[in-house]
Amino acid sequence: MRWLFRALGAVLVLVLIGAGLLAMIPAEAIAVRAAAEFERLTGRALVIEGGVSPRFWPVLGVTTGPVSIANAGWSDEGPMLKAEALIVEINASALLGGEVRILGIRASRPEIVLERARDGRENWVFGGGGPAGEVSAETPGIGRAYTLEEGLIEGGTLRFIDHASGLRLAFDDLDARVTIPDFTGPAQVTASAVMAGQAVVLRAEAGVFSAFTEGRVVPLEVSAGVGGSTIAFAGRGGWQPLAAEGDLTADLSDLAAVAALAGAEAPALPSGLGADSLSLAGKLTLDGTGAAFLRGATIRADGNELAGDLDLKPGKDRPKLSAQLRAGALALPGLAGGQGGGAGGGMEAAGWPKDRIDVSGLGAVDAAVALVAGSVDLGLLKLGETRLMITLDRARAVFDIRQMTAYGGAVTGEFVVNGRGGLSVGGKLSLAGLQMQPLLSDLSGWDRLIGQGNLTLNFLGVGNSVDEIMQGLKGDGTLSLGKGELRGLDIAGMLRTLDPGFVGEGQKTIFDGAAGSFSIAGGVLSNSDLKLVAPYLTATGSGEVGLGARDLNYRLRPTALAGEDGTGGVMVPLLITGSWAKPRFTLDLESIAREKMEAEAKAVEERLRAEAAAAEAKAKAELEAKLQEELGVEAMEGESLEDAVRRRAEEALQNEAGKLLEGILGD
Repeated sequence: MRWLFRALGAVLVLVLIGAGLLAMIPAEAIAVRAAAEFERLTGRALVIEGGVSPRFWPVLGVTTGPVSIANAGWSDEGPMLKAEALIVEINASALLGGEVRILGIRASRPEIVLERARDGRENWVFGGGGPAGEVSAETPGIGRAYTLEEGLIEGGTLRFIDHASGLRLAFDDLDARVTIPDFTGPAQVTASAVMAGQAVVLRAEAGVFSAFTEGRVVPLEVSAGVGGSTIAFAGRGGWQPLAAEGDLTADLSDLAAVAALAGAEAPALPSGLGADSLSLAGKLTLDGTGAAFLRGATIRADGNELAGDLDLKPGKDRPKLSAQLRAGALALPGLAGGQGGGAGGGMEAAGWPKDRIDVSGLGAVDAAVALVAGSVDLGLLKLGETRLMITLDRARAVFDIRQMTAYGGAVTGEFVVNGRGGLSVGGKLSLAGLQMQPLLSDLSGWDRLIGQGNLTLNFLGVGNSVDEIMQGLKGDGTLSLGKGELRGLDIAGMLRTLDPGFVGEGQKTIFDGAAGSFSIAGGVLSNSDLKLVAPYLTATGSGEVGLGARDLNYRLRPTALAGEDGTGGVMVPLLITGSWAKPRFTLDLESIAREKMEAEAKAVEERLRAEAAAAEAKAKAELEAKLQEELGVEAMEGESLEDAVRRRAEEALQNEAGKLLEGILGD
């Protein structure tokens, strides 16, 4: 940019001086000489169509027809500048006194192209000697002071093209005004244009213009607006390298207009994070390396206010944000995809919210943010004092819960939102000492379970809405409850009367404790080991809870008036089916009859088996007695009756064989 200021300054000075020297030369020759001198100094061709019309007193000026300036040799985007007419006017009497006071420069309907090549070269950098031109620090006029009463661009267009990133910006209906009343004093620029259908305005004032042309840091004020967003800076700044220090204020409520300046689409921010309003203020520092530091920052988003320090540094693929933020009460209902459990209707809702959750903003930066908040309202959940470490890496956010109070208890673990190729959420959470009634009321609108509980939960859900996530949820966990109360259901009353009508207002079951484990697959929670202990009953349970379908298919086996050893009593299975909105409670009397018949059949079978065994034992005893009496067979210790008979037979056979042998030998 330094060579841009030097080249333009040199061209202006030389044109003005040359105009005086060429006063007696025909207009056509003036155009030829001016074009040749411009190309010699800048290395770019200058074409002036229709010659020039000079004036000499009291204003020294030149008016041209259509003008164009060639682009860099590596560009194929056409001329760098085209204008229908160019007017230059200077104070002639001041020029005779050695001062350059430019009264006006006006470009009519210019078309300006600014380009950056893939290798980083910029088409607005020209001059500097060699084939690119002969403008240098020694060129006559370079460094000479001048003033500009008014420079105007009227009805122009500006295109910016970055061939490395593919970024293309187009500004139409461009009007701009530049004033430099004192070369060593402030210079002002105002401009307006239309981009992507959005109105863009700019105002800037740089103190010590001469130092600013060299890239040095000077007092600087800049304000800009696009659509409904504005940004303002007041402090000090320079561009060689890009550095600044001062107060920054920004209203970014119209992110769509801001994103259009970068050729991108604005992310759809959730409610609570800038969906309706977003503003930023603080002390900004640009250190010249591309890093930005904001100290004492205040961020306001949809009524939420955060304070702290932020650092934004360049990264290989995306910027890296580091921040330490503090907040009072935060309301972030948009993170849960809607207000309250179900589509705003709690247990009675027909389904979960199906609104698309847009997490495209997660891919804009990588981040490491420490957040401390007095409370956090997520719509589905309400949390107390919270300390989080939020890590964002390639559109995957991990919320490491360092401290979190909720519903009278504490939550630890981590929660993950993964925006890589869609949306998935997961986590490993441990909830200790939570009051179940307000927790379940916020989650689902169901407030009939009173008690303190502990919960461990591992889960993973994939989908672009709460409904999709709940339909495919998977995971596992455990639940335990201390003393409590289940309102709307009197299990003991049902057992005493075998009447399922003990449901509704005024009914309740008081219990001493409950515990169980569960697994989740395909949005269905399955449990097979629930145990509940109450003053007048015990119960076991198993079944399924449809988290996605919001339905129930659960079987509770309560036993009332059991003995001290836990046996006996009255047991009637209770079936809980239907939707969350309208659950049905049914006593499974058929199951009781079936189980009774099975028990009786089993008892008969066992009795017959016992009678058969007794008869067999009696017959065996009688046989043993007869064998002993008639044959002298007596079973020895550890010997069965069959073995004793076999042994006695063998002994008899041996005796008979011995007698026979003696008879033979005796003969």
